Amino acid sequence: MAAKRKSKGAYMISAVAEMYEIHPQTLRLYEREGLLKPSRTEGNTRLYTDEDIERLEFILNLARDLGVNIAGIAIILQMRERMEEMNRQMQSFVEYVRTEMLARFSQAAPGAGAIVPLRKQSAVTKSPAISRKP
Repeated sequence: MAAKRKSKGAYMISAVAEMYEIHPQTLRLYEREGLLKPSRTEGNTRLYTDEDIERLEFILNLARDLGVNIAGIAIILQMRERMEEMNRQMQSFVEYVRTEMLARFSQAAPGAGAIVPLRKQSAVTKSPAISRKP
């Protein structure tokens, strides 16, 4: 499905439409529906970045290969964005916990953070034997 494309490029609507064999009106529809958000030049020409192209490939995969309609695509894209945001938040939280744990362990006395507290070893003295009479 992936068309050959240059890296770090910006593509006009006609080039994108040709690369993916879709009508330019389809790209305009995707933009109207909020599925794509190409940037614009001062002359109001749409420019599609590599990120826009990757998103378009995902949209076309949903539409062409899986038969998902535009409303379904919008929902899937929203869910995907929410999941990515939740993943970023989770990674941030994990990094915060890791930093806090390292800071606390480096400040703590040896053995203070152990699950089973370590006791100082004391000299073991033998108690006098208790004699038993038979």
